[in-house]
Amino acid sequence: MAPALLDLAHWSTWAVCAVMKLPQLEAVRKARSARGVSMGSLLLELAGFLVFLRYQIYYGYPLPTYLEYPIITAQDVILLLFILRFSGHMKRALFYAVTFGGGWYMLTLRKWIIDLAMNFCTLISVASKLAQLRCLWQTKDSGQVSALTWSMSAYTCATRIFTTVMTTNDLAVLIRFITMLILNIWVTATVLHYRKTKKTD
Repeated sequence: MAPALLDLAHWSTWAVCAVMKLPQLEAVRKARSARGVSMGSLLLELAGFLVFLRYQIYYGYPLPTYLEYPIITAQDVILLLFILRFSGHMKRALFYAVTFGGGWYMLTLRKWIIDLAMNFCTLISVASKLAQLRCLWQTKDSGQVSALTWSMSAYTCATRIFTTVMTTNDLAVLIRFITMLILNIWVTATVLHYRKTKKTD
């Protein structure tokens, strides 16, 4: 029974991640605006994803436990390009590419660097979610922020808590997913709150 549940958790996570950022991408593309989407949050999320992905690869964890990260990282890069384009800052794309590419390389120069980065990865991801919450609280407007994307993120964190316990049982990874689950639910609730508030005004 446990192997079947593990396979179901893996497959459902991959399926959700394959489309997770599409509602957000479509909202930004359709509006030709990233109003409400925090650029700082996106950059921190991308940094967190890259550190986490590099950590998983470095330690040789089973591919099924992190296969969704290349998928959602690619979607985040596309979202970043949309935001840069619609805000008139496309020239910054090269700077971000060099920064993230250099960081990817430097993470595994020494074992202690990747271990330290993984410890900071959860803090980076927390900062990402808090940056999005701060943006929502300041504007009191969910703008183009997709509640569906954030709720899918919460789902994938929940499934990854299960798969981590069943496979690697890595405490740092487990803490990260529990923390992200709580914050993703919080962001989703905040987006829905401001969307409801805007409709009743």
